Amino acid sequence: MAHFDEKSGLVPCATPWGSWSQTIDEVFIEVNVREGTRSKDIKFNITPSKLSLRVSGELLFEGKLAGNIVADESVWTLEDRKLIRLVLVKSGREASNCWQSLLIGQYECDPLVFNEMEKKLTLERFQRENPGFDFSGADISGNYHKGGPQLTADD
Repeated sequence: MAHFDEKSGLVPCATPWGSWSQTIDEVFIEVNVREGTRSKDIKFNITPSKLSLRVSGELLFEGKLAGNIVADESVWTLEDRKLIRLVLVKSGREASNCWQSLLIGQYECDPLVFNEMEKKLTLERFQRENPGFDFSGADISGNYHKGGPQLTADD
């Protein structure tokens, strides 16, 4: 059985070095590097709240993560010696934990991309709550900010 994000796709946030996207559980980072890069050229430093990546001595990014992660469960791979894929496991795993930026003050999504990310995480939450239904092709409208419909005093 395919996971929700495999059927519905992810919403990427473009960056100068590649892109990042997220699900309820994970943050995916794709970094384009010079062809021929070797794993020994990569220095990846991760803690539950900070991340840095150096390739061939050049700092690509460094800073405080927008949310906490489980550093011991996060991994990276080098594909075809030209693409680094990082998978960060979020410590807060609920639809309301939608990161607006990868690092605080850096690589922030524009409002339309963030809106789409929030919608995907909300649909993913619906899928988990209703495992017999397929929400991968669904679209939602209304107020789904922070992982679900919000009730106001007027409701």
